[in-house]
Amino acid sequence: MIAGVAWVFPGQGSQSVGMGKELAETRPEAQAVYREADQTLGFSLSALCWDGPEHELTVTRNQQPALVATSVAMLKVLEADDLLPEPDYVAGHSLGEYSALVAAEALSLPDSLRLVRKRGQLMEEYGAGGMLAVIGLDPEAVAVVATETGTEVANLNSPNQIVLSGTNEALAVAEIAAKSRGARRVLRLPVNGAFHSSLMTPVAETLAKDIEQTTFVKARIPLVSNVDAEPIVHPDDLRRELVSQITSAVQWIRVVETMAELGVKQYWEIGPGSVLSGLITRIDKSARTHQAEKALAAQMTGIGE
Repeated sequence: MIAGVAWVFPGQGSQSVGMGKELAETRPEAQAVYREADQTLGFSLSALCWDGPEHELTVTRNQQPALVATSVAMLKVLEADDLLPEPDYVAGHSLGEYSALVAAEALSLPDSLRLVRKRGQLMEEYGAGGMLAVIGLDPEAVAVVATETGTEVANLNSPNQIVLSGTNEALAVAEIAAKSRGARRVLRLPVNGAFHSSLMTPVAETLAKDIEQTTFVKARIPLVSNVDAEPIVHPDDLRRELVSQITSAVQWIRVVETMAELGVKQYWEIGPGSVLSGLITRIDKSARTHQAEKALAAQMTGIGE
């Protein structure tokens, strides 16, 4: 049996000032992506990615389109150089689903950028509360903490890394509760809202109107959904996914388990950093991961991966 391949795309937190700069300076495929992003959004997103300042890049309304543009720029260069094996599935972590849908040819790059720019603006507008990473407790124990403290499980990233969302008051209580149950580390995330929780309902309701008016086509490659870890391709299902994921937990453990059950053994992380590669290998010990940044750096220096 031939081992399956998945392309996976990171979400917020993977950005850094300078991302994509060298690629755009040397490769017309990357230049074209950033040029299209600047024209679509009406400001120089490329300059923000390449030169910062960091505090502006990390603002949610900027960070989201910046990560989509950079991920797609990397994808286009990898494809042009024939470095990527054809995928059986695509997946993205939260925001990364937008990059994945561009890769699957279900959503255009300009439409993806417009949607994530609006998504980020709405998340800022309705931002309340925050998020808390709990490290070293299993999902069942963290679920109990959530129930006891009035918080919600937001990201199931790996068997020992679960993120809670809630009001600041509830998160303060959850931090104490998680530590008392033996959490190795508890960390407030640098975000301005309780993402992937019911507190984001106004965002989902407002963005749903924009998503409904956006053109989606059948995905060329199935997207393994964050919400229920099922492969989806139909435009209606893709629209529902992008609305539902705003208030639903990111089921990353189940996403990777599903792809493993479907025969995926090779994962290409396409975007800045290697966060997803680390999570994947904690979920599936037999998985083989590759990072776009590493492959492209090797290509530019003439060294094989």
